[in-house]
Amino acid sequence: MFRKNLKKDPELFQNVSEGLRRLYRNKLFPLEDTYRFHDFHSPALEDADFDNKPMVLLVGQYSTGKTTFIRHLMEQDFPGMRIGPEPTTDSFIAVMHGEQDGVIPGNALVVDPKKPFRKLNAFGNAFLNRFMCAQMPNPVLESISIIDTPGILSGEKQRISRGYDFAAVLEWFAERVDRIILLFDAHKLDISDEFSEVIRALKNHEDKMRVVLNKADQISTQQLMRVYGALMWSLGKIINTPEVVRVYIGSFWAQPLLVPDNRKLFEAEEQDLFLDIQSLPRNAALRKLNDLIKRARLAKVQAYIISSLKKDMPSVFGKESKKKELIANLGETYHRIEKEHQISPGDFPNLAKMQELLNGQDFSKFAALKPKLLEAVEDMLANDIARLMAMVRQEEAAMPSQTVKGGAFEGTMTGPFGHGYGEGASEGIDELEWVVGRDKPTYDEIFYTLSPINGKVSGAAAKKEMLKSKLPNTVLGKIWKLADVDKDGLLDDDEFALANHLIKVKLEGHELPAALPEHLVPPSKRGTSLED
Repeated sequence: MFRKNLKKDPELFQNVSEGLRRLYRNKLFPLEDTYRFHDFHSPALEDADFDNKPMVLLVGQYSTGKTTFIRHLMEQDFPGMRIGPEPTTDSFIAVMHGEQDGVIPGNALVVDPKKPFRKLNAFGNAFLNRFMCAQMPNPVLESISIIDTPGILSGEKQRISRGYDFAAVLEWFAERVDRIILLFDAHKLDISDEFSEVIRALKNHEDKMRVVLNKADQISTQQLMRVYGALMWSLGKIINTPEVVRVYIGSFWAQPLLVPDNRKLFEAEEQDLFLDIQSLPRNAALRKLNDLIKRARLAKVQAYIISSLKKDMPSVFGKESKKKELIANLGETYHRIEKEHQISPGDFPNLAKMQELLNGQDFSKFAALKPKLLEAVEDMLANDIARLMAMVRQEEAAMPSQTVKGGAFEGTMTGPFGHGYGEGASEGIDELEWVVGRDKPTYDEIFYTLSPINGKVSGAAAKKEMLKSKLPNTVLGKIWKLADVDKDGLLDDDEFALANHLIKVKLEGHELPAALPEHLVPPSKRGTSLED
């Protein structure tokens, strides 16, 4: 009967958020609750976890420019902000949208049901005194929230004095945010023990992770290449995955560049990072869906581990010694469950951490295996998630313009300082003269060696000349399509010059336009009603 009722649920979902919330409550939560998932892995999810705006978590050693980065994005100071070369941000600050500027302290924040932070209560007063929400009216914050974190220190003394489990708090946030940005300082690239530990704590969230090599304008190009190489090597050792994490190089603040040689590189990198952040609202539902699937897989494994330990416990005597034996042999239990239920080894929790947590548990209170609970989660993964995935696509299609606006994101949108303005195919966009005309005499000399008939050269003759660029046929075919403005399969001298100009644009490393921009249309062809 339990499952019969649930079968009707998918038809009633109004939107993805509501669908996820109900699937979690009805199908996944009962399994988590029965097998102590919340004691071992992560607190239960709340309504606010499904409804909140996308969040960006900034992590880095002190003085890598985390707070300045937030200020750069918003182009505005936020309440509680402190910037300096010494460790200034000693708190977790959730920078969120609000009608008026103000600060909400941690203890008040964790009792607000509309904010997704209630479960942080578990980290105690030492943490809550170091947690607050800075609210302010800012267009960037209408689409995303940003979490600033304390600068990571080196040395055992500072680490112990925090009074709460710093890595565990970051892991809690990592599970719930949409993007994790690790900031590094280009001229101070030591990765402390605590930072290494933090990066390892974020291990299961590589898909959300981006790396920013900040303050890159303070060193020369040669030094920058060496620093970039060293950073990639260090990250490879810590993260220990075959895929390379995406690293953005730049100077993320509004001050003049100290070494302006790499300006174009920094602009392109900043643009890429901005596009990545701007896509978060559009992909938020998909991220929540993905996180729920990850959580469900771990909850299933947790159920198998707990029920297996329960089954192996004696009913009367020798409980304590058996418990020690089971904890010591947990690796074998993992292996058995993996084989029995065809589960990927990557779905199992960290062995040492699990053994440590099991020490404080009473095995006799563990629940035996309840197939119905597992079936409900299997049904959710097999059927409901597929339906929600279709809804995600529909919601995305209905909101194609949902993107982060305001602040620094506006500066690269329009006008002559927009990314790529006046470069490549956009060169000459503001000029009265046809930009191709500058090099046309050179192109005309080649044109007349191709024996034009009635002022035009054939495709075969033009192809022979265009192939000298060594560009692949796919690119040259696109150039031909753009250059043959009147679509007659031949090129006159203007069209031939245009084709060579577009070849030059491509050889200089720029992208070709999808359609020929107005300023590149030869003057002789303007004002005629031609097909695109």
